[in-house]
This record gives sequence, C-alpha cells and structure tokens, in this order.
Amino acid sequence: MTAIAHYHLPGLFEFYEFYKIFLPLYKNHRDWFYDWCDIASIYGAPEDCLWGGGRTGEGRANAKDVLALMNKYEISARLTFSNSLLTAEHLSDKECNRLCALFENTKIKSGVIVHSDLLAEYLQKNYSRLYLISSTTKVLTDFNDFEAELGRPEFLYVVPDFRLNKSFEKFSALPQIQKEKVEFLCNECCDFNCKVRKACYENVSRKNLGLDVVDHKCTSSLSQGGYRFSLAMKNPAFIGLQDIQEVYLPKGFSNFKIEGRGLGSAMLLEFILYYMTKPEHQLEVREALYLDAMLDLF
Repeated sequence: MTAIAHYHLPGLFEFYEFYKIFLPLYKNHRDWFYDWCDIASIYGAPEDCLWGGGRTGEGRANAKDVLALMNKYEISARLTFSNSLLTAEHLSDKECNRLCALFENTKIKSGVIVHSDLLAEYLQKNYSRLYLISSTTKVLTDFNDFEAELGRPEFLYVVPDFRLNKSFEKFSALPQIQKEKVEFLCNECCDFNCKVRKACYENVSRKNLGLDVVDHKCTSSLSQGGYRFSLAMKNPAFIGLQDIQEVYLPKGFSNFKIEGRGLGSAMLLEFILYYMTKPEHQLEVREALYLDAMLDLF
C-alpha cells in the first residue's frame, strides 16, 4: 500500500499530558504502528475560548507548551474556532487573537477550524499563514452544498457531515484535487437520523460567548449512556480501519478526523489502538502508557 492515511486527532489542549507520553512512544516505536498512516494534525482549543465551538473538553495546557510539543514531533496544530454565532464585536477578543499570533509562527504550519465566514475572512486578512478548515459544525448534509464548500479556495480541508460518508458514487466523481480536501469524520456516535445536530453545536457556541443557556439535552437513545465506541461502530456512517484501507485510500481519499475532545484520554487511547496500532503491539502500547502515567482506574 503506497497511499498514506493522514489522521487528525482530538485534544490539542485537552489531552496535552497524554500526548506528552504518547508521542515519544509513537516516534521511538514506529514499528508498533501501521506504516500506511501518520498523525497529520492534532486539534483543540483552550477551555472557555470565545471563538471555540464544536464539542469541547477541558483544555488548560499552556499554549507555548502545546506548540513546543507539536514542533518537536513535527505535527500540525489546529485551533478549533468553530463558533457559529460570532459577530464583528467578537473578533477583537484578545485571547483568541493572541493564540492566532502565536500559532502563526510555528515550525510546522498551523491551522484553524472555522464555521463563521466572518471569522474566516478576518483570519485570512490578519493571520494569513494559518490554513483554514471548514468545520463539520456547518452540518452540510446536502452533497451539492458540500461540493460548493469544496470549491471555496480559502479552505485547505472541508469536513463533511458524517451522514455523507458513504455517498461513494458522488465522492468518487470528484476531481482528485477536491478529494485531497475532504476530511472524513470517522467515529461519530450521534444518531444518523438526528434532526437537531446544528442546534446542539449552536448551544456550545452560545456557552462560549458567555450567554446564559440551558444545556442541550440529546433525546436519542444512543446518547443515554454517553459516548460508546462500540455504538459508534454500528453507526451507518462509521468509517472503520478496513474501510480506510480497502475503500477510501484506493478511491483517492487520505484525510480522516477522529472525534473525542469531550471524552477522556482512555477513550482516545482506544481510538489510537484501533486505527493506528498493529494488533500484536496493542498490549505493549497500553502497558507503556499505563505504567508511564501510573494509571489508576479508581
């Protein structure tokens, strides 16, 4: 296999302590992991970030420490600034601008995941060295809308709504230059028939703007026990390891996003074991991380 699957992993700030242990392991024992994949980027945002959106986790790591780690292992850092409700007055936020200025001057080019066109224009004008990713929070479920998004030159990548994942005939018809911009969300657990996904994201956006809002309550039976990878695997839109190897890579697609910022690092480890780690080395990866972190389950 000559094609490389580029994974975009969650928790840039949220799982900083995890990555401090995992990335040296990944570098020093590369033979434990599939040679047909790599880590292209890690995405996230500090806790309570005004421009933040999507599903958030607790991210308190120092931004300079985060960038130093990404530079050391030559991995692109991405800021998740996908708030969908930004207005012109929000663009002057000092902390978000400070982060953009910091992330713009990195060894490996950094990116920003955006929803707001207003923010995208602002970033292009003021932080032109940052590349832009069109967020899945736009919930583009119509393929024509998604294809139009792919045609926008300001976006280096576009993440479709997960319910488009298996639209193989339409995806296959795309020219290769657009296939390279598609970044599939692999492990979504949200109900395939959910009608309020956009409202869920907007609720997070309102929270990050400091508005007094009631938490969005998902009524799907799939969400009652919290995120379950085993349930995500049963989702009609799930993209599994075999799908990536036998379907997506041969069709010319190479970018795959793993969600999980709002989960725990134990779940992140399960994603890494499943998507990246050779079965015969999974126990060694677990042992290395558990012992280095002195894991205590209770």
